[in-house]
Amino acid sequence: MAATATPLSGTYTVDPVHSSFGFAVKYQGVSVFRGTLDEVAATLAAGRLEGTATVESISIRTPEQFRAHVLSPEFFDAANHPEVRFVSDELELREDGTANVTGELTIKGITKPVVATGTWTAPAADAFGNTRGHLTLEAVIDRTEWDMNWNMPLPTGGNVLANDVTLTVDISLVEQQQA
Repeated sequence: MAATATPLSGTYTVDPVHSSFGFAVKYQGVSVFRGTLDEVAATLAAGRLEGTATVESISIRTPEQFRAHVLSPEFFDAANHPEVRFVSDELELREDGTANVTGELTIKGITKPVVATGTWTAPAADAFGNTRGHLTLEAVIDRTEWDMNWNMPLPTGGNVLANDVTLTVDISLVEQQQA
């Protein structure tokens, strides 16, 4: 791990209550369609970050039939690929609180490199005697690189969905106590 804010000598796991994985894509050329995958898990240990999000835990503010479409093979293909996965051995957590993370993102069984940037709060004691840190990352991906090609033309030109999707990961990490 390069330029670490503070040395991380333990194993940290995600606090799922205070963590999220979200996505946003331009819709109809003017609006933004947002959603979250609510079940997230992550571990940060020895300079390696591994995280997953359960596709079936998707939360979107639309009719149920649209949720089914997003879970279908045209998008996430949840039946065949139940999770989104990210793995990184290249974490730059700087003393100024900025973070750069380079890793491999897997969606629909397709793995591609991704660079995410964001902020890092170094581990500190919380009110309950735990040691907690926080990492917020954002990356923009082209959804078609992960075989999410569905689209529909707009009457005035262009498509209903943009290809660029902004992914936002906000994870609270708690150091695991040695037994």
